[in-house]
Amino acid sequence: MLANLFPFMNWIKDYDTETLRSDTVAGLTVALVLIPQSMAYAQLAGLPAYYGLYASFLTPLIAALFGSSRQLATGPVAVVSLMTAASLEPLATMGSEGYVAYAILLAFMVGGVQFLLGILRLGLVVNFLSHPVINGFTNAAAIIIATSQVSKLAGVSVDKASHHYETLIRVAESAFNYTHLPTLGMGLLAFAIMIGCKRYLPKIPNVLAAVLITTCLSWAIGFNHDVTVPASSIVSPQVQSTITVFNSTLQSADELAMARTSLSKKLSEANAIGETLRALNIQHGLNTLELRLAEVKAQSHALRKSLRGMLFNGVEQSDGTLAFYLQNDTPKAMQTDGRTWRLRVGNRKITPTSVTMMGGGAVVGTIPSGLPTLEAPTFDLSVILHLIPFAIIISLLGFMEAISIAKAMAAKTGQRIDPDQELIGQGLANMLGAFGKSYPVSGSFSRSAVNLQAGAVTGMSSVFTSIMVVFTLQFCTPLLYHLPQAVLAAIIMMAVFGLLNVSSFVHAWKIKWYDGAISVISFITTLVYAPHLDKGIILGVALSLAMFLYKSMRPNVSFLSRSQKQPQRGATITGLTNDKDVSVIQFEGPLFFANATFLEDIVTEKITENASLKHIILSAGGINDVDCSGAEALELVIEKLHANNIEFSICSANKSVIAVLHKAHLLEKIGTDHIYATAEDALGTKQPEQHTGNAGADSPLHAACLRAS
Repeated sequence: MLANLFPFMNWIKDYDTETLRSDTVAGLTVALVLIPQSMAYAQLAGLPAYYGLYASFLTPLIAALFGSSRQLATGPVAVVSLMTAASLEPLATMGSEGYVAYAILLAFMVGGVQFLLGILRLGLVVNFLSHPVINGFTNAAAIIIATSQVSKLAGVSVDKASHHYETLIRVAESAFNYTHLPTLGMGLLAFAIMIGCKRYLPKIPNVLAAVLITTCLSWAIGFNHDVTVPASSIVSPQVQSTITVFNSTLQSADELAMARTSLSKKLSEANAIGETLRALNIQHGLNTLELRLAEVKAQSHALRKSLRGMLFNGVEQSDGTLAFYLQNDTPKAMQTDGRTWRLRVGNRKITPTSVTMMGGGAVVGTIPSGLPTLEAPTFDLSVILHLIPFAIIISLLGFMEAISIAKAMAAKTGQRIDPDQELIGQGLANMLGAFGKSYPVSGSFSRSAVNLQAGAVTGMSSVFTSIMVVFTLQFCTPLLYHLPQAVLAAIIMMAVFGLLNVSSFVHAWKIKWYDGAISVISFITTLVYAPHLDKGIILGVALSLAMFLYKSMRPNVSFLSRSQKQPQRGATITGLTNDKDVSVIQFEGPLFFANATFLEDIVTEKITENASLKHIILSAGGINDVDCSGAEALELVIEKLHANNIEFSICSANKSVIAVLHKAHLLEKIGTDHIYATAEDALGTKQPEQHTGNAGADSPLHAACLRAS
């Protein structure tokens, strides 16, 4: 009982010094990969980088202790991070306090769904996400994730558009006008280090090597060069005026958003008490506000784009401070500092007394030291209702990724994996992780592979990984200040390249064309509608279910035939002719409401095309279940055959089918003397003289008739 409640009891009881040594080395190795990766994935999720560390100090430990896999490394992963951003973007501005609170709440909800599925032993529900759907979604997600990092590699900032491809167009326009070459160089250097280590020094963690080298280089050359100055230091009335108007539009947007929230509450109250006329008036006012808010947001976007596109020269003044001139307006006689300066413009107002000017590349910056305070997520019913579908999708996606990795490793280690226990472990990791300010996490393929290769024997390796993350948060955060953002972008892009698998589309198409089509449609839909990633998954699942229903409605039906020395096989495959008097119909699949009429149609067609038909034998070996509709359809078939003076027999039926026939009183209508173990028995009992006149030398009755005579 204790082992069921605490799965780690299965391996902790036999723990020894040698296992401890192996787990320690593996855990520390995974931590060296996890720390930079988690920071990169947190930014992919729209969160400050250090929230990746918050998502990495509790979740690996809990998932390892309560899951069934001993080598699965849990923590932030690319696809789940992307889905988190897609879920929360409509609710709040990325990186804001509200956004962070919603991400933590989403982690708790994802964990709750997974834990509930595990407790109810419903791990099989993940099968609704078929392989073609996951394949199409994963390939599209890899492209979306990789391309979303291009702006960081180029050192440019743009507002996100309603669709990902529109955002990429904005990035391309901004990068064409100005690309920060040192930032691009840092990103390319990180790529070179990771690829070089992977090829020539495989024992060295390539991600860690890239982080160490680029961070030291960034510190040494002063890669980041931001200064905070008053707006008056910008010697351009045009720029100062634009900043004032920009701040005004943001203020208007905030006021309109507050008014919208107030009207929405009033609308809910009016609808609740049935005041229809008042509700209509409020709805009209709400629509007007929405239009006005959209206009203000469009205006702020245009102003933000204008400010970000301005390039300045810095000129040192007599007092040592810098004055900034637009590059085209800089007096020729003035000596500049040689840097190109830009305004840092976000989604918040620009404080006139402290304007940030960027003269270098972007770095991670200040990371709060110490562990986050443990507290419950903030629960908001309206937000929960919005996040429920996303929580379900993320929980299934995350679990599918985790269980696939766990099973792949179990095939090498011989360990038994319990999907329901793994759901419980992943669920608890997300739920309890939310108390430590974690966002949704899952099992990582790359880090799990590192864990296995490093010699991890038990889940204790993940415990050591968590301890290493705690040590980093307590003592090492100042060392990460100069880590370039472009390097984090390179880490993400390197990680997701492994998700691309074009050959899987061709493979799926060769096996079943419709599986290949579903995979391609899921891929295209996910790309087109990004960042609304749920649409691709929902459409793919809908198509998979539709195809399943279609195949269930039209199961495979074959007409058996055979030569003298062969068992009965499909006439279409063998090329043998069918007997004119007797037809052996093999029905494959359950006989239920969706395909009951299909059997009737097959029998009716057989009667119509063969006027000399005297006997139909239903080979029921492929029928594993019969429901009420199926039994009624079978009864109609029997009555129609008897009305046409045609005998009906059943062969190869299993016990459950016979039991249904008995309960439906069909055995009496068929006749117990017409129930046979095999088709051979059914054919061999017929009198040869009834068939020899019409039986061809290669008909299904030929050998049986000769044997009976």
